Amino acid sequence: MSEHRTSEPAPRSAPGTRPVALVTGVGRSVGIGAGIVRRLAASGWDVAFTYWTPYDERMDWGIEEGAAEATTRALTGLGAASAAIEADLAGPGAPAAVLDAAEERLGPVTALVMCHCESVDSGLLDTGVESFDRHFAVNARAPWLLIREYAKRFRGDHGTGRIIALTSDHTVDNLPYGASKAALDRITLAAARELAHLGVTANAINPGPVDTGWMTGELRQQLTGLTPLGRLGTPQDTAHLVDFLCSARGQWINGQLLKSDGGISAIN
Repeated sequence: MSEHRTSEPAPRSAPGTRPVALVTGVGRSVGIGAGIVRRLAASGWDVAFTYWTPYDERMDWGIEEGAAEATTRALTGLGAASAAIEADLAGPGAPAAVLDAAEERLGPVTALVMCHCESVDSGLLDTGVESFDRHFAVNARAPWLLIREYAKRFRGDHGTGRIIALTSDHTVDNLPYGASKAALDRITLAAARELAHLGVTANAINPGPVDTGWMTGELRQQLTGLTPLGRLGTPQDTAHLVDFLCSARGQWINGQLLKSDGGISAIN
């Protein structure tokens, strides 16, 4: 795990004035993670975020040069202190190192929002063992270790802690991704019970189809036609729900797998 600091945190009125959120998987300015950190910053959070450029480099969309710096500038403009942390979450030591970096630079973490993923399409017959293992390392083991580290360190007031994971219901021709996301669901929902003594809520969000650059034109048209509201989801749609769950108003929602997908799942 390597760490990269892109800029000095924005000035703060006083230490501890704003709660701290750690958001993983904020590699591109058009992604869901980027939408979430901007929304949380606007709502009064300081934000640490992780990214891993080698993942973007091997995906079809490629690297977005300067994405971490652009996100940092956006958060600064919203009055938030921020910390950009480059981390390969496939490594078992990465989650603890990420929490260390976030705490050192911003303070104790109140909300853990996990948007990172490994996602490479393959099915039952053509998935390799190495790919399968990496999907589970990133999508299931890393969230478990992040949640465990977060819980060990949490010292916030009872009822303020939040854990949110982004999940998916992909299955066919998406075996390692879908299977590892199913494991993520169970880990997150277990946290709702096992961390109840801390007053921490834990929920998973399935945002449905959100085009952040991975869809072909044909797929975009097909999924739009299947959605009752006649459009695809946006990063902002998910960000608004995360923002609500992280607020005091969202504290009674706990142990839920929430479908925030514009109704596309209603036809299945």
